[in-house]
Amino acid sequence: MGEKKDWGKLVRRFESLMRLKYFPVGLKMFEDKSELAKVPFLRRPGHKGTLCQLIGLVRSFDWTVGADVDDFLFATCPSILGLCEVPETHRNGTFRNIVWAATKEDGRKMEASIPRISTGKYEAVAMAPLAYDAFEPDMVLIYANPAQMMLLINSLQFSRYEVMRFHCVGESSCSDALARCFNTGKPSLGIPCYGERRYGHVQDEDLAMALPAGLMEKALHGMEALYRRGIRYPISYAGAQADIEPQIPVSYKKLDEVMAKARGKGSPLLVGITGGIACGKTTVSAMLEKLGVPLIDFDLIARRVVEPGTDALAKIVEYFGKQLLMADGKLDRKMLSEVVFRDLEKRKKLESFTHPPIYEEFFRQVAAITSEDPRAIIQVAVPLLIESNLCYLFDTVVVVHISAAEQARRLARRDDITLEAAENILKAQLPIESKKPFAGFLIDNEGELETTRKQVEALRDELEKLRSGKQG
Repeated sequence: MGEKKDWGKLVRRFESLMRLKYFPVGLKMFEDKSELAKVPFLRRPGHKGTLCQLIGLVRSFDWTVGADVDDFLFATCPSILGLCEVPETHRNGTFRNIVWAATKEDGRKMEASIPRISTGKYEAVAMAPLAYDAFEPDMVLIYANPAQMMLLINSLQFSRYEVMRFHCVGESSCSDALARCFNTGKPSLGIPCYGERRYGHVQDEDLAMALPAGLMEKALHGMEALYRRGIRYPISYAGAQADIEPQIPVSYKKLDEVMAKARGKGSPLLVGITGGIACGKTTVSAMLEKLGVPLIDFDLIARRVVEPGTDALAKIVEYFGKQLLMADGKLDRKMLSEVVFRDLEKRKKLESFTHPPIYEEFFRQVAAITSEDPRAIIQVAVPLLIESNLCYLFDTVVVVHISAAEQARRLARRDDITLEAAENILKAQLPIESKKPFAGFLIDNEGELETTRKQVEALRDELEKLRSGKQG
């Protein structure tokens, strides 16, 4: 059994980033309809109705609802959920021929194209606002406008990219989202049909997406990463007739220039080293350095660029105030961290002061190393490499990791704080599991130092192969 998700916390963050006007709907299929009685605050329909009505009650009225086959007006809806078989009058095209198809043959083709959950296993369905944590859902159903849906798709594609393919069966298109997602285990986007608009209060601008509940965290992490990179909803307009060059990210316009600086005076292999707090990134970097791999430490650079007398410190004080200075004129880094900790806008402002000189020093150190060895393997330790969107600078990324439980224990010992305080610090950071997909190499630092050392030695050999492949 995995750790139970805090759906309320996840949904609140999700809603704030997408700015949804409807409640995300959690949906669960039950093999025994008697299980509905165990769902807190569940309401049963007082009359026979449609699936889109039930969904509307949840996403708009924030009700928790449940139904079995006898609660539906006719077989179309429960057959999509696998609660009953498709009647012969549907299979032969008669039902669709009444309105939606020119001939019975067209109706038969339409009916056959509609995805359905297999019958014989489930007897009931329950739906509730996901934030209420009424049950562990099979799927999450989200209604949003096209711009919001594009953001959600971008978020799901952010890591472990794959093309998303969507379908439209026409009327009964709730099946495109619900049944297709349930059957394939992949997100499925649907254009709500006439019935959903007439009976379920779906608006003209709404689209519907069902995604497996297990992908909600992936979507949220992708959305948070995109937010940090300036991709947000609502989308601000640059203007079709405006000169948009000033609004294009500098990294887009000067990519070739930046990459040339990052290569210094040769063709080095740049290796990004990162991990979570107290995971042992410094230990691994030191081991690599002893094996002859020069180190550039972003943490050290970040401290140097805000020393007294630097331009970056002057800008920080001007913007945030003199209260951030200690008696000796040095920056109170702890106080500054508390100021920007939960405020992304202030953090971005701080980065606008510190990042340019950090990068320039990074480029300078690369140039110094490559002037002596143009083919050097250079490790660059960056604590927030993933969060700062710096993967593009490196030929490969190494993520040093340990389990979340051990990470909390080590942090508590290192900083002489309680385990609870350490766990709270980790909750506010990008989980180490979310960093692993960015890695070309993983170093498991959970065990003895000697075990880690052997992994680092093997890594050194792999980096040599990479260098040969790149430069040979």
